[in-house]
Amino acid sequence: MESWEDRPKEACGVFGIYGHPDAVHLTYLGLYALQHRGEESAGIVSTDGKKMYAHRGMGLVADVFNENFLSNLKGHTAIGHTRYSTTGSSLLKNAQPLLVDYSRGSLAVGHNGNLVNADVLRAELEAHGSIFQTTVDSEIILHLMANPRYVRRDEALLDILKRIKGAFTLVLLTEDEMMGVRDPNGFRPLCLGRIDGAYVLASETCALDLIGATFIREIEPGEAVFIDAKGLRSVKAFLPAEVKPSHCIFEHVYFARPDSVIFGENVHQVRQNLGRQLAREHPVEADIVIPVPDSGNSAALGYSMESGIPFEFGMTRNHYVGRTFIQPTQNIRDFKVKVKFNPIREVLKGRRIVLVDDSIIRGTTSKARVKSLFDMGAKEVHLRVSCPPSRHPCFYGIDFPTQKELIAVNHTVEEIQKFLGVTSLGYLSIEGLLAAVKGPKENYCTACFSGKYPVDFGGEGDKYSLERSKC
Repeated sequence: MESWEDRPKEACGVFGIYGHPDAVHLTYLGLYALQHRGEESAGIVSTDGKKMYAHRGMGLVADVFNENFLSNLKGHTAIGHTRYSTTGSSLLKNAQPLLVDYSRGSLAVGHNGNLVNADVLRAELEAHGSIFQTTVDSEIILHLMANPRYVRRDEALLDILKRIKGAFTLVLLTEDEMMGVRDPNGFRPLCLGRIDGAYVLASETCALDLIGATFIREIEPGEAVFIDAKGLRSVKAFLPAEVKPSHCIFEHVYFARPDSVIFGENVHQVRQNLGRQLAREHPVEADIVIPVPDSGNSAALGYSMESGIPFEFGMTRNHYVGRTFIQPTQNIRDFKVKVKFNPIREVLKGRRIVLVDDSIIRGTTSKARVKSLFDMGAKEVHLRVSCPPSRHPCFYGIDFPTQKELIAVNHTVEEIQKFLGVTSLGYLSIEGLLAAVKGPKENYCTACFSGKYPVDFGGEGDKYSLERSKC
């Protein structure tokens, strides 16, 4: 069955703040700013220096928390998490941050990413008596840190970082300390800020902006930071030869908010560059350029600026449609598309249109969307995609479909064009994609387009593998 949106899904967003009297409310606002990174569940764990408090729930941040729940979360330090599952089902038991009590106290973790050796590590831990309460790979981190051979938590964390592999941007919390970690490839973003003397960690700078925090810098790939009453201590958790930046280029293409700065660049400006490059690679005679809102807005603007074709809004997005919307019977054709994107007939009728989208995954939603434009009187629809064809699944924190579900795997561009019913179709090249960013091109992961995986994942896996391993 077709998913609610024909889009890849992000793993999650993480947030943390140490040493602020209003830490819980600021964490709530930070998660609110990171809502786009995950809509399945949300949670906050706080500490007053002696005891830790937690609340987690299924759904959007604003649905999970109210003033009553927030008032029960005490303390000057808190971490938060908003989730879209890439390992484990969408269940309350899998909501984060995960919180455990063990021999050395309490420990909470929020994780953005995906551990590619989760199956091996979990099997090893279970063989030695560990009992798991969830089916998420993040719980493995807690079990590893609880090993009694470690005397100090920082020692434990730095040691287990060498054992876990894949994508892991982490925020961790104890009764008196907050920690932040980024894997040696730096797949997912993590930034550091300050507000009123308190340190803040967040997946994106848009969360800092909302709470009025000042951006300091990004946590570097392979870096761990320890924040307590003495201040911030930074540790290079990996040898220089082990640090190989592989920033996810799809963060710039689709996931991150356009007002965020990640990997050293503003997302909106990178997307404009993608659109400009797209116009150079796939020019066409047309009357207007329109985006698929909202993720195609910046790229469409760039295409318009480079081509000289006027920019217009040709469809309106309903921002209040969620995954829980009650859908009518299936005989209402293309309902899922119509309820979220409604074309504007007066803008489209009789015109040759360049439609700019960020990606095509399965293609079924794109097909219905194109049909709706023609139904509104569009004369031609030239689809331009601001990334290359997606031909490979991701194992580093994006819930891409399996390879067999990706339309570009077994179909040529011409075949996809025919399937979608567009007048013409143009994808951005990998070279054009990398040309849109200013940083070193070798510092970006393009595995979902090129099949070149920076970290070996040991064969094909998926988000439910830890659940099947229990059977």
